[in-house]
Amino acid sequence: MSDDILDPHSALIYIMVLISAADSNMTDREMKRIGDQVTNLPVFADFDPEKLVPLAEECAGHLAREGGLDQVMDLIVASLPARLSETAYAIACEIAAADLHVEQEELQLLQHLRDRLELDRLVAAAIERAVRARHATA
Repeated sequence: MSDDILDPHSALIYIMVLISAADSNMTDREMKRIGDQVTNLPVFADFDPEKLVPLAEECAGHLAREGGLDQVMDLIVASLPARLSETAYAIACEIAAADLHVEQEELQLLQHLRDRLELDRLVAAAIERAVRARHATA
C-alpha cells in the first residue's frame, strides 16, 4: 500500500468495510447498514454515494494482501481527522451490531480501533451502550 492519505469519507467507509469483513463474512445486513449510514448520516452529506462500491472494493483488495489489516488500519488512522474519531467508532459499532450479534473477531477489531483512535474508555463505553440500546429487541 502506498503512503497515500484517504479523504475523511473514504476513511470512514474503510472502517465500515473493515468491521464488516472482520469475521470473514460480509452479510447483506451489514452491507445494507453501510448504505444506510452513507445515505443518512450528516458526515456523509456531501459524499457521492456512487463512490461507495468502488471504495469498498478498494478496501477489500487492500485487506486481502499480506499484512493488509495492519496497513489498512494505519491508513485509516493517518487519514482520519481527530474530530471524527468518535464518529468513526460509532459507525464501526453500528456495522458490528447490524447482525444483532457481534462476533469475537469484531469485538477484537473494535478494541483495536478504539485503541488506535485513542478514544477515552468512558466515551467508547457510552458509544457502545448507545448502539446496544438502539438495537435492542422487545
